Amino acid sequence: MDYYGIGFSNIRLPNDSKSYIYKYNQRINTFPEEVFLHEFLHSLERNAKEYGYERPELHDYQKYGYQNETLIGQKKWYTDYMNENINTKEGKIGLPKEIYVLKPAKNKNFVNSYERKDEFKEPENILEEIKEMIQNLVSKVGKIE
Repeated sequence: MDYYGIGFSNIRLPNDSKSYIYKYNQRINTFPEEVFLHEFLHSLERNAKEYGYERPELHDYQKYGYQNETLIGQKKWYTDYMNENINTKEGKIGLPKEIYVLKPAKNKNFVNSYERKDEFKEPENILEEIKEMIQNLVSKVGKIE
């Protein structure tokens, strides 16, 4: 999934309400790992596109005769997609094998992970908590002036 050109995947997990919508339930979720795999494949798909490799779009499974099946979801599609084993008139297609050993084509894909790494860091001890409280107070006082 691409978000404002940053290029990251967002997977929602259950919150404190104990909602089972995002938890495994055999009647609701047939292949829960599929969500994680799907978003990871989007990252590889984007990298392949940026390197100029021809590959099918991840969401075009029906175009190639695959279905979202009960119990296994799109497992067959993902397996063939990852192994470059999708049958077409021109031969087998899918993600190129080289994509698994290449880093993202653009350095900007790394920028946010490093620039924002401390943004959501929680204090790990009492000294860090006090330091954070002082920084928050100083920043609020500075805004009042």
